[in-house]
Formats: sequence, C-alpha cells, structure tokens
Amino acid sequence: MSREGKIAQTFVELADTLVADFDVIDFLQQLTVRCRDIFAVTDAAVVLAYPGPQMYSPAPCDPSPALSRVLDLALREGPAADAYRTAEPVAPGDLSRAPAAWADFTTQARGAGYTHACAVPLRLRRETLGSLLLLRTTDSPVPLDDLAMAQAFADAATIGLVHARTLRHADTDTINEQMHGALHGRILIEQAKGYLAAHHDVSLGSAFDLLRDHARRHGLLLSAVAQGAIDAGDLPRPSTAPHQPAEDASAE
Repeated sequence: MSREGKIAQTFVELADTLVADFDVIDFLQQLTVRCRDIFAVTDAAVVLAYPGPQMYSPAPCDPSPALSRVLDLALREGPAADAYRTAEPVAPGDLSRAPAAWADFTTQARGAGYTHACAVPLRLRRETLGSLLLLRTTDSPVPLDDLAMAQAFADAATIGLVHARTLRHADTDTINEQMHGALHGRILIEQAKGYLAAHHDVSLGSAFDLLRDHARRHGLLLSAVAQGAIDAGDLPRPSTAPHQPAEDASAE
C-alpha cells in the first residue's frame, strides 16, 4: 500500500469509534503502530492525563524495555509533557541540544539510543487529553510535514475519543474518566502478557500479538481477554452459551 493509502486508512480507523465494541486500548495501540510505519519513527507512544497533572501511558501495550524506561520519565518531563501542558507541538530536534529542563529524560533517551524526540498534543478546542510522543534513532528529526500529519492524526484521535464518550457516557463520565479505564486495562494486559509468554514459551511481544489477535477474532475487548488469560493462565475460550438453546431446540 502506498504512503497516501496508509494515511487515508489511518483516518478511517481513527473515525471508527462509534461502535458498541469500541476498545480504547486497541484504538490507541493502533495509532502508535500507524505512526511508526508512516513516519518512519523508531517508537511512538500515547501519554494521557487523568485528571491532570498526573499522567500515564496506555499505549503501546508492548513497549520495549528501553522505551518503558524512557516513558517513565516522559510522563514528568520532555516533549510529551510539554506538548500536553502547552497544547502545542514540541519539536526541539536533536536530543544532544535538548532543553536543560529535560536533563533526566534526555539522558535516559540518549542512553536507549534515541537521537530525536518530538510530540504533538491530543487536543480538541480548549481541552487537551494528553500527547503523542515520537522517537527516532536516525541522524535526522521527523520532517515538519510529517509532524503536521502527526498532529492531524492526534486531532482525529481526540475527536474520536470524545465522540465515543458522548455515545456512552454523556450524562456521567468525563472524557478523562473514560480514559482512566485504559490505565487499568494496560495493567491487566501487562500481567496477561507474562502469563502467556510463560505458557507458550514466546516473547512478551509475541504474547501481546496473541492477545490482540484473539480479541479481534472474537470481537472482545483487549482488557477482557487479558483478564481471562490471567484467570485461566491461557487465552480464554469464546463462550458458546448463546447458541445452545437453538441447538437444543433443533435436536428435539
């Protein structure tokens, strides 16, 4: 598929939130996957605030050890935190010339092999939910045109999340409260990955792929599949109970 085709497909995916089985975690995970592919970045991550200024990262659900350590600091300082606080894109370029206020983040990021970092806010009008962090290990930063496209993705994702909340929780939860559910789901997924990796003797990344494939194949939420894997020690079997009465009736 051409780059233009991938961009168009991404916008369609980001608009597909008004469905009964909308999965926030899978939605944000797919956003990071598309960003890595289209913008040729080494890693991408979503950072959210609940209710603010405390932040957490629900995606990617399968970060490398190096990215995990960087994300711990990115929640407090660096481009992702600044993009959230200012509601503006942050693109300082080479991490060797990053602001002094990012000292801990920069040290960790460069130690992990990252050379460039930038971020765009997840924003809608006056509300900012978090930010999208992009990391590179190349000798060049994310081009400005790609940064503008990343902002468009982030804007589309935010609109999709707000619309999903409107459909389900118009009179109760705020959008940040809904997003907080993604944090609990992320914790379940991390635990389930460990169970599946041990049970199937595969890597944590492959264990996540098993979780996600199972959830999509059976129309289940990632967090529900993760909870089932924790309870059973393996991927849960889909229930056949809804079809049982019809089978019994035909047998009679």
